[in-house]
This record gives sequence, structure tokens and C-alpha cells, in this order.
Amino acid sequence: MEKVNQYIALHQDRFLEELFGLIRIQSISSLAEKRSEMDRAADYWVKILTEAGVERATIFQTPGNPVVFAERIIDPAKPTILVYAHMDVMPVDPIDKWVSNPFEPEIRDGRIWARGANDDKGQSFIQAKAFEYMVKSNTLNCNVKFLIEGEEEVGSPNLAAFCAEHKELLKTDLILVSDTGMIAHDIPSITVGLRGLAYLQVEVTGPDRDLHSGLFGGAVANPLTELCKMIAGITDTDHKITVPGFYDDVEEVSESERAMLAKAPFDENGYIASIGANNVQGEAGYSTMERTGIRPAFDVCGIWGGYTGEGAKTVIPSKAYAKISARLVPNQDHHKIADLLKNYFESIASDCIKVKVTSLHGGPGYVCPIDLPAYRAAEAAYQEVFGIRPVPVRSGGSIPIISAFEQILGAKTILMGFGLESDAIHSPNENFLLQNFFNGIRTVTRFYHHFAG
Repeated sequence: MEKVNQYIALHQDRFLEELFGLIRIQSISSLAEKRSEMDRAADYWVKILTEAGVERATIFQTPGNPVVFAERIIDPAKPTILVYAHMDVMPVDPIDKWVSNPFEPEIRDGRIWARGANDDKGQSFIQAKAFEYMVKSNTLNCNVKFLIEGEEEVGSPNLAAFCAEHKELLKTDLILVSDTGMIAHDIPSITVGLRGLAYLQVEVTGPDRDLHSGLFGGAVANPLTELCKMIAGITDTDHKITVPGFYDDVEEVSESERAMLAKAPFDENGYIASIGANNVQGEAGYSTMERTGIRPAFDVCGIWGGYTGEGAKTVIPSKAYAKISARLVPNQDHHKIADLLKNYFESIASDCIKVKVTSLHGGPGYVCPIDLPAYRAAEAAYQEVFGIRPVPVRSGGSIPIISAFEQILGAKTILMGFGLESDAIHSPNENFLLQNFFNGIRTVTRFYHHFAG
């Protein structure tokens, strides 16, 4: 550990400057006009990994954004770890909420502030720099492969096919990911479950053009009003989802496991204060942690239509739209849920409107057993660095490709995340605690030691 600390102290300014170079690339995968930025990010990763010590680094083109593959094989007889990360980031809207330029990283209050500071550029750099240290210090004790994609934030639509096509190239004993979080900066945790996702867009059409709300108001169906009514009926007063069949395959977590999960430290008042809300809300009969970890959820991520500019424009809009997110638990099939939601919207729609539901992306949930040797190695690594045993937690987030890895490559994934709730990923003013960045490097190097040992 002392040698790791010395290496970090000697190179920490370079680590940050290299990370900042990656952050400055505006690799927003959901925006077609940023396609060239994805290529720049891929080139940058090839440079970083080559300098860190991989034997080869290659950019593969897909029908969407590029994929970077790199590897260092020290002995084919030794275990192999495949590090997965993503180089794409979320859009920065609303830009006026940012304190500083989202693509010009700043260090303030012991944190890096920028889009991608945590998700996933900062966390992926933890893996790259831990690998660099082990190569340069001649302590790397297993084979390492890197798979860095450019479409995670839009559901990884091309990565499963890429993995199937390059199955032999990606052959591994374990997949290692840093794209999750910890309970607190001094309370480490290991994510042992991820929710799945079904993400859809709903389009409602009424009249064939916008109409004057005075001349036509009260006589024709308003698509925005109808859409709001349909959405409002999808959850009941207990915040349970009313779509028939939605809960058919939900895995009911045992009381003993619920009791274990309840041992994780959680300050509900602090949680509420950290997001500026008045209170929590969710499915009756479950705690806040359970609602985001072991139960599914339905949310409207965006809704629009009609006139939204300054001042007044009295129109009944021709169309209204909503983007819908259904977070799923293990055993729920995202294709089935997408079909259920599509059929439900169509079945409850008024005969005065037309409804079109489009599935945008999705993926299944994932659970990692805590008796895996790799989990125990991660547990030991966190305990060495943070001084306490990490808590196993189920995350409310989704990384759709993780389950596909298990199905295609036959390997389990260990999720060693170092983010915090306060890091504001996907939101304005995303940030990453410098202490966690450097502690992440320390922890990952110790994981390799325990895993190969």
C-alpha cells in the first residue's frame, strides 16, 4: 500500500490532467451531432491505455459508436479480468443550472466538477490508473483486458452483438466495473444488484394541426390532457403500478435478505435534504432503500407538447409526447414489460386520439452472489483501504449490458464503485470527490492482489 501511495503522490497531477483531457471531449452519445466526439474519445482511450502498458489497443466500429478493446496478457495460464467502462456521457441540459462549464473541469471543495467527472470518465480512470501502477511497478499478477464502449447512456444497443461476434477475444474469468457508488465517503459498499430497464416514448396525436383553444377548446380532445390522464392512472394511491401483469415475474425478496439490506446505514432526513425534496414517496410497505433496490418503479422522464415559449399562445396542440422509464427487478423481462406498457397505453386511450408507443432501449437486472471468491477479494480490498468492511447493497440504477455479459461471455461481474449520491450524475453540476478517486485506485490495486492470490 505504501508503494501505491507513493506512486499516486508522484503522479496525481498528471492523472488529473489526463482525466481532464478526456472530460473535455463532448462525447454525448444521444446527440447525433456529437458523433465525431465519440471518435475523439476512442482515440484518446487508445492513447491512455497504450501509455499505461497494454500490449495492443484497437478501435472497433459498430453500427453506432466505436468500441475500444485493449489487453495485456502476462501468462495465458493466469486468471483474466475484463474491465468494462463507457466513454459516453449524458447531455448537459439545463445548461443554465451549471455553476461552471460542464466540459471544462474545475476542482473546487475537494471535488472535480464536470460532466463525466464521475459517470463514467472519472471512475473508468480509476481502473486505468490502477492498471498503470501495477504494470509500472511490475506487480500485475493476472491478464487484463479493457472493453470501453460509446453507447452505455443510450442502452448499449450494439454491444451485445459485438460481444457475441468477438466472444473469443473477450474471453475472461471475471468482469470488473467501476460505474456505481458507495453509501458514504467513509462507508464503502459493493453493489450486488442492479435494476433492469424498459425505456419508451409515447406519442399522442389528436387533430392534424395545432388548433385555436378558443374556437375549438371543449369540443376536441387535447393530446396533452389525454396523455396526462393516461400517465396519472398508471400508479394508484399506494404508488403501485396498475398495469395488468406488471408484477407477475417480480422476485419477492425474503425477509432475511430484507433484514440484511436494512443493516446498511441510511439517513433518510439527510437523503431528503441532499436532493432538496420535502419528503420521500413510493410503494407502500417498503422502505426508501427497498423501493430503489428490490422493487420496480415507473417514472415519467420528460413530457412535452404545444407552446412552451415565453408569453401566451392559445393553442390545442396536435401532438404530445412523454418519455417513460420502468425500472425492473431480476426475473422481469424488459421486452415483456415494454409490450405490457405499450398495450396498456393503447387499451386505455380515448377513441378521439391516436397513440404510438416506441421502445427506445432496455435491459435485464443483475444479481451478484456475495459468496463469490471475487466478491470476497473486493471486500478485502475495500476493508484495507477504508478500514471497515463494505456493505453489500442493491442499486436502483441500471447497466443493461451487465446481464448480457453473463449470458454471452459466461462471466460474473463485480461492481466496485466509488461514487456518492451527492455526485449528481446525469444532472447539472456533476462532481466526483478527489479522495474517492484516489482511494479507488488504491482499492482496485488491492483487489487484483486478493483476486489473483
